[in-house]
Parts: sequence; C-alpha cells; structure tokens
Amino acid sequence: QVQLVESGGGLVQFGGSLRLSCAASGSIFSIYGMGWYRQAPGKQREVVAGIISGGSPYYADAVKGRFTISRDNAKNTVYLQMNSLKPEDTAVYYCNRWPVPFGSWGQGTQVTVSS
Repeated sequence: QVQLVESGGGLVQFGGSLRLSCAASGSIFSIYGMGWYRQAPGKQREVVAGIISGGSPYYADAVKGRFTISRDNAKNTVYLQMNSLKPEDTAVYYCNRWPVPFGSWGQGTQVTVSS
C-alpha cells in the first residue's frame, strides 16, 4: 500500500501560482500512473491531471494551459505547478494513483484562490 502526503497548498490571489508536491512511500512508485484530484465544497472529487512515466500527461479541460504535472521517480514525488489560478480552482487537492486511484486517500492540501 502506497502512502501519500500532499503539501504546498495555501491562499493565493487571482492570477497567482502555487506548486503542490506529493510524496509517496513505497519502492514501486515508478510503475504507477499518478494524478492530482480536487474536491471543492459541495462537489464531487474530480481528476485534474495525470501522468504515466514515459507518457503524455492528461489534463482536465478546466486546467489545460495553466497547470503542469510532473514527477520525479527518484524522489517518489509528483508535482502540480498551478499558474493563473482562478477562484474556481479553490478546493482540497489530493494525489493518488491514476487513472484508477487507490481506495485510501491522503489528507490533501487546501488551495484557496481569492478574487
């Protein structure tokens, strides 16, 4: 079972940037596709971006051109660079296996974008 710890969230103004990090335990991290998901208040959790080693990244339409996912298998870490943030990006962000997440989730990291 891989354990996931997200960090890097915070409060940012409209148009600002944040970089999220997700540290994963387990020596087999590199074989998994990894993704970022988010859940806004009152809404279902949704996928934001996903990446498979050696493959092209996937982005939800709402974040294309603004977010960039990357991974460092040597550090068992996946990142999400978020630029041009909008109030509608406000959510708790989680990382997990992608496209099929593990059954358990980390604590997530809160991202709040003020208008």
